[in-house]
Amino acid sequence: MKPEISPEEHMMARLREELADSYDEELEMELDDRMANARDLDDHGHGTDESKAARQHYFRELFRLQGELVKLQDWVQATGHRMVVIFEGRDSAGKGGAIKRITQRLNPRVCRVAALPAPNDRERTQWYFQRYVSHLPAAGEIVLFDRSWYNRAGVERVMGFCSDEQLEEFFTTVPEFEKMLVRNGIQLIKYWFSISDEEQHARFLSRIHDPLKQWKLSPMDLESRRRWEDYTAAKEEMLERTHKPETPWWVVQAVDKKKARLNCIAHLLGQVPYHEVEHAPVHLPERVRNPDYARHPVPESLYVPQVY
Repeated sequence: MKPEISPEEHMMARLREELADSYDEELEMELDDRMANARDLDDHGHGTDESKAARQHYFRELFRLQGELVKLQDWVQATGHRMVVIFEGRDSAGKGGAIKRITQRLNPRVCRVAALPAPNDRERTQWYFQRYVSHLPAAGEIVLFDRSWYNRAGVERVMGFCSDEQLEEFFTTVPEFEKMLVRNGIQLIKYWFSISDEEQHARFLSRIHDPLKQWKLSPMDLESRRRWEDYTAAKEEMLERTHKPETPWWVVQAVDKKKARLNCIAHLLGQVPYHEVEHAPVHLPERVRNPDYARHPVPESLYVPQVY
């Protein structure tokens, strides 16, 4: 006979299961990097001691930094702070992966992602910044732009989607637009994720040969690979003309995805004067039990089949 366990022991076991589930979520996300990690395997396909130690260090630091992000979120809510964080970089530079790690443990009502599609016919006739303004944060909010108004200085310029006059107007207007946001009390942080020619080539090949990643590739992405040098020239002018004291650019070395994520999050935390916010102790109330309550059975036809 198995020894009976107390309700407290049962609850602790459940809490351990919950914790393991949260770690499993991290492991699922890490599977996305399996091709990049292949170089860390030995001749038998097993992880080397060095790679295992590096992975343990990565997770330990990631969990610690995500704990700090939760404190930052609490402080933003408590103070009514407003933050905009821009993520730019070449295709496959790792912007999305960094954004996922930032938002993973946060409240989506406080920290949300703005990833705008190509403008429609109506939006093309508006003031260029107009469609971005509606996504700016209210008090107590953080907005992460997965690509931003800098599309004009990058893809639109390289692919010929804007005229020389429109591009010059953008470069003239964007410093004033961003200064206006800062004057209004919005903290603006801009990151450029930098990867090498060889690394982008490898990541594109990974997407081509991985069915779970092929959706990430578009004809525009493939064309951007051919126009690497054009994008380099566009990036250099963009950084030169829009790096201002009030709204500087920060370059994230992103050839190593894991280090890029940790470095970006650590730097982001260092840009905000947050502190831990005291919360009143939370007490779970006892459930009210009504002797007249009867639960009605749910028809079997409504249940999802238990395939697993």
